[in-house]
Amino acid sequence: MRATILIIIMLITAFAKAQTNTVLDTIYANDTKNVALFFPEPIRQGITGSDNFVFTYNREKEQYFGLLQAKPGKESNLLVVNRNGSIYSYIVRYKKQLSKLNYFIPLSNSIGNEKPIKVDSILAESSEERVDNRTYYYQKFCSYLLNIKQRIGRIKKRNESIVLSVENIVFDKEELYIVIQIENNSTLDYDLNFLNLSIETRQKGKKKSLQRLYQEPMYKHNLPSKIAEGKMKQFVYVLPKFSLSNDRRAILELNEKDGERNIELKISHRYINNPN
Repeated sequence: MRATILIIIMLITAFAKAQTNTVLDTIYANDTKNVALFFPEPIRQGITGSDNFVFTYNREKEQYFGLLQAKPGKESNLLVVNRNGSIYSYIVRYKKQLSKLNYFIPLSNSIGNEKPIKVDSILAESSEERVDNRTYYYQKFCSYLLNIKQRIGRIKKRNESIVLSVENIVFDKEELYIVIQIENNSTLDYDLNFLNLSIETRQKGKKKSLQRLYQEPMYKHNLPSKIAEGKMKQFVYVLPKFSLSNDRRAILELNEKDGERNIELKISHRYINNPN
């Protein structure tokens, strides 16, 4: 019993210390431009600490983004609560010239939840529950990526009327999130056999050859089995973070079931090494 009490005290102390030592990021705004903040969940409430800062969001219909403006004056703070209770806190400052107008806020930036975590639930958490929590995080963050209009570049290839493209590559925590799109502009449905991601290495020497190493995704979000005629599908592959040297590149291999509309899309090491 005494040991359990000691563990509880240690957890509470560690949690309090983590909250105290949290360094808040700073967001700059002015009175001539809108600074947009995109959150992983719809905004339920947003409050600024001073009248010279205004944060507007849709109060009638919950949306994922809000707009920040500022007048000259002392710095203040912005507190945002999402629909799921996640809390985000930032320092806000006026700046005449802005270098950044859009902020895509990851779920990992949350400083906590408005529903306090019970210590006994922490003690009772099993490894299976931790896996479930990680999967839940992947689901939420992938949904967030599919809702924002962020792109990393023009990475696409076409075979007949089938277009395979990589819309975004995002690094979060220790994972790479690859947003993939398949567009079917033909008059026939496209049945997906497989879509594999591999690392291709160009061997040096007199006999040049290519070697491929398959990369197993940790999680696949909304991977379709069929893309109907005239339709488009977006989905996300989650992989452990990796980087590529100049002689290596990533390959997306799309294969049609009972068909020949196959595509190999090459992704330069520059995109992998410089994600959003």
